[in-house]
Amino acid sequence: MDLAVLDMAGTTIDDGNVVYQVLRAVVEAEGAVVDHERFLGWTGTEKRWAIENLLRIGGVEADDALIDRTWARFRADLAAAYVSRPPRPLSGVPEALEQLRARGIKVVLTTGFDEETADALLRGIGWTTGAGDPGATVDGMVCATQVRAGRPAPYMIHHAMEAVGSIDVHEVAAAGDTPADVLAAHHAGVRAIGVLSGASRQADFATLPVDLVVESVAALPEHPLFTP
Repeated sequence: MDLAVLDMAGTTIDDGNVVYQVLRAVVEAEGAVVDHERFLGWTGTEKRWAIENLLRIGGVEADDALIDRTWARFRADLAAAYVSRPPRPLSGVPEALEQLRARGIKVVLTTGFDEETADALLRGIGWTTGAGDPGATVDGMVCATQVRAGRPAPYMIHHAMEAVGSIDVHEVAAAGDTPADVLAAHHAGVRAIGVLSGASRQADFATLPVDLVVESVAALPEHPLFTP
């Protein structure tokens, strides 16, 4: 592998599933009713887009004003939740990132958050980005708001490849804790890795085009894909 593209909340960062608790709460506050399976389909996606679709799926006539209001409430409530329950790196993940980069494997984070939220999240846990910088935690970060469409589209993964100069999709793996992460990896033509540390269960990946399912990103350095 030349590059590991890793989701943030639920995959590398433990936020206590707060992002999805807040997401569900803000759409339900507007009267949306969405069952678990349909809600799961929007985890891992760009959050404003998720709000727009969850409102409509949940039976709410969602005009631009309502979407904007719900999006603003989501960002405010998420920021408040992160203050009261600060996120932290998932156990073993910082060491795994260090091991991967020490082997020459680049690491780029991806997220359905906007840049302001993602930057604040990284600052909160003390992680830094810097392509090729051995003192940084990872080589880069790509937000869904930086590309044409977030997951399950492949664009964040391809943008991550572009950012660090990776050119061969066969040397790239992407890992995440939602079906959207796996589908984005599949659409990008890279190895798709499902992770069980966040929003999804093993059964949620069963019918998806996944190459590997692991309990945690912490296990990746020991997998043959990532060993020298």
